[in-house]
Amino acid sequence: MTEQTFVPADTENFFDKYSQGMRIVMEGAQADTGQTPKEVVWTKNKAKLYRYEPSKEKTHKTPILIIYALINRPYILDLMPGNSLIEYLTSEGFDVYMLDWGIPGDEDKDMSFEHYVLDYIPRAAKKVMRTSGTDDFTLFGYCMGGTMSAMYASLFPDTLKNLVLMTAPTSFPRDSIGLYSLFTNDKYLKPGLLADAFGNIPGEIIDTGNRMMKPVTNYVGTYVGMWERLFEDKPMEGWLAMNKWVNDGPPFPGAAFKQWITEFYQQDKLVKGEIKLRGRRVDLSNIKAPLLNIAGTKDHICSIPQAEATMEYVSSEDKEFFVQDAGHVGLMTGRGAKKGLWPKINEWLAERSNQKDSAGHA
Repeated sequence: MTEQTFVPADTENFFDKYSQGMRIVMEGAQADTGQTPKEVVWTKNKAKLYRYEPSKEKTHKTPILIIYALINRPYILDLMPGNSLIEYLTSEGFDVYMLDWGIPGDEDKDMSFEHYVLDYIPRAAKKVMRTSGTDDFTLFGYCMGGTMSAMYASLFPDTLKNLVLMTAPTSFPRDSIGLYSLFTNDKYLKPGLLADAFGNIPGEIIDTGNRMMKPVTNYVGTYVGMWERLFEDKPMEGWLAMNKWVNDGPPFPGAAFKQWITEFYQQDKLVKGEIKLRGRRVDLSNIKAPLLNIAGTKDHICSIPQAEATMEYVSSEDKEFFVQDAGHVGLMTGRGAKKGLWPKINEWLAERSNQKDSAGHA
């Protein structure tokens, strides 16, 4: 028998697609992200507070301040036109702001949660209220940004109208954090040594740890999907935007990294009421604002028990735990988010953004 070699019918087209795929693999995905029009209304060090231009007249009085994590970039909330929670909220008449932490430099290695929760978020919140002309606001925290938002809500409850937490861990029991129980075990991981060695922990190290939670999906499945899209002539814009975001992690300030691993993952101090920021104890029972707490059944970064624990500790009478059949990022983007989560957030906030509270404030 004569050995046969596969030769695609359209050789030129085949090699064009192969070349395109290899450029993505070698150079990284390129995409125009974060396109919703915005302006910078406040800055501090590397951080910028954005106010997004409404696409329709503002119909909800209470402004929304979005807080994202110290790892990865916040444009996941404004990934691309048609796949952007921020674009959606502005189109629904909300006044939307987001605090972008920026890219820390070597001089920021001593930045800790004290700085972020006690200095940055309060000043950003004041700017939001002053700019919007209100005396309260909605705080929306995603991932670690949700954990920081819960800490802020505990320490500064007076001007908080609503609290939305999405995939925000507040409890870190060893039996509920999956492979993180191995990765963060104090027998193997000494965050102080890493912080001393690197100053800021490189984004690649954080990204590797997160990818190892689902190594086959993250290392193999991602590029299998890319090649399928290329050769089946499927749209690439969404894949490129998401892949760009996944590989765009900033450094993690060493002091905050040390706190995050030691006091949260290794010692589970938050729900115990043992976290102290400059001597001020963080007590989640101080949170009384209406709470929408969101989690995903397939989330390997923040498990259901880690997010659900918040419901037990807050004092809010108006509180809801909303669970979607999605992963940590899938909750925020894609068809499921547009049909399920985004309308839920819109409906929940609309009901609570214009009504008066018990003190008579709108």
